[in-house]
Amino acid sequence: MATRRDFLQQGLGVVGAGLCTVPLIGCAARSVAPHSTVSVSKPASHAVPPATASKSMARASEQSAPSGTELAPPPDIFDAQALDLEFWLRPRTIEVVRPASGERAKLLYWRDGELIQSAYQDLCHLMRDVNGKETIAIDPKLFETLWGTQAFVARYGIDTPLEILSGYRTPASNQKLREAGVPAARQSLHMEGRAADIRLANLNSEVLGGLVRSFRQGGVGFYYRSGPKGGWIHTDTGLNRTWKG
Repeated sequence: MATRRDFLQQGLGVVGAGLCTVPLIGCAARSVAPHSTVSVSKPASHAVPPATASKSMARASEQSAPSGTELAPPPDIFDAQALDLEFWLRPRTIEVVRPASGERAKLLYWRDGELIQSAYQDLCHLMRDVNGKETIAIDPKLFETLWGTQAFVARYGIDTPLEILSGYRTPASNQKLREAGVPAARQSLHMEGRAADIRLANLNSEVLGGLVRSFRQGGVGFYYRSGPKGGWIHTDTGLNRTWKG
């Protein structure tokens, strides 16, 4: 697995022009576009909640490098604030796998500042409570963080789907986890469709959690575990906070 030191010690090729900084991530969904590329089954149907708008202010911080040359990595690759405005304005395609159900999807869910309803609904279905077999509308800001994480590491050669270990949970499912001794808050944001437990191949929990935390979009929990797949990261759209479980 790649570690923070691995990333900071090697030169990494960065595609595109120089980097800029933006204070917050995100461009809100203004309306719904009609088309998407979908490769997932059993779509759910429900209303699309509006995404929260974020104002982006960019400033130049790097000069473009000649084509074909390698650039040194940013001062800290965990800082998702070191992204150009164009990064957040481009179409958003997210690739996810759900080990609990065996599903996998690659979806274009956001384009031209608009949330694509059909793809959004498919993503909500993928994030459903697999045990309770219930689906609710997932906070679009959560998908923004998930997509941003995947797209960010892809710039450094890690092009793998996000594993969604847990998405929405019914209150009953959440309580069963608590009774089984699994880390689950009594008032978990999973029950509101505002949290996900994720893992990304080739990144350990420290690297992934550090990146997710730098988006400053909510809470980040670090769950370190031994074993071939290691731990996972909890991310939510609640208050900015971190913890280890």
